[in-house]
Amino acid sequence: MISKKSAMAIGIQIVDDHPIMRIGIAAMIAKGEEMEVTGLAGSGEDALKLFAAHRPDIVLLDLQLPGMSGVETLQEITRRYPHARIIILTAHDGDEDIHRAMAAGAKGFLAKGFPPEMLLAAIRRVHSGGSFVPAPISDSLSARTPETCLSARECEVLELLSRGKSNKQIALALGIRESTVKCHISVILTRLDANDRTQAVIAGLQRGFVHLCKPA
Repeated sequence: MISKKSAMAIGIQIVDDHPIMRIGIAAMIAKGEEMEVTGLAGSGEDALKLFAAHRPDIVLLDLQLPGMSGVETLQEITRRYPHARIIILTAHDGDEDIHRAMAAGAKGFLAKGFPPEMLLAAIRRVHSGGSFVPAPISDSLSARTPETCLSARECEVLELLSRGKSNKQIALALGIRESTVKCHISVILTRLDANDRTQAVIAGLQRGFVHLCKPA
């Protein structure tokens, strides 16, 4: 485990399930003279243990984690440590991902592929008490309206649609009538501006209402 060299350094914990990503991000952070990595975690469960042990100044957190999700990890860290400062890193930039993360207490949001300068700027901004949300992400949040969002139940239906389930199978899984499933699908198509189930699933993936399952 990496320990802080100086009490004045910005201690940063990296949480990502891909070892190469963790190493790459750590290399970027090494370019910031006042920063150092205090911990590397590949899961939400490990992230919680490391946070408790090292109390980093900043957490860089991937949304897509095996087991406990990134949002669940974020919620648990901020529940235990209300002053935690967390920047979300993700390959997904759907507005629902952004909304959930920011609502759960994230202070910044970066889509993977960011240049090192942007990462360092985000860390410095959030460490100083500010927030870091790039213009494209801010615009995506601003465009979000109740008419274009899905309810929790509609997200459940869409998730099952993405798995290729029929209306009857969805009804059985959720304990509702098949006619109710049809109504939910009709609303989903309208809110996602989709013509059929396939388009709805694609739109749901793009916007972050549903994600492809990752192997455990």
